[in-house]
Amino acid sequence: MGEVARTTPAEARRKVTAGEALFVCAYESEELCGRMMLEGGISLAQFRSRLATLDKGQEIIFYCA
Repeated sequence: MGEVARTTPAEARRKVTAGEALFVCAYESEELCGRMMLEGGISLAQFRSRLATLDKGQEIIFYCA
């Protein structure tokens, strides 16, 4: 596995809004994720359920607060 790339909040928002990236809340707890959910984001559980259907080239931005 390679180094994790970092992005600014503004760049992350631009990419998610443009449909260029998937925004994933990295908290295991659904309750905590619900409180920390950012616009355009999905929970870690939702991400895991969609994993098999995602394009291998899909950019994924994980966040936690």
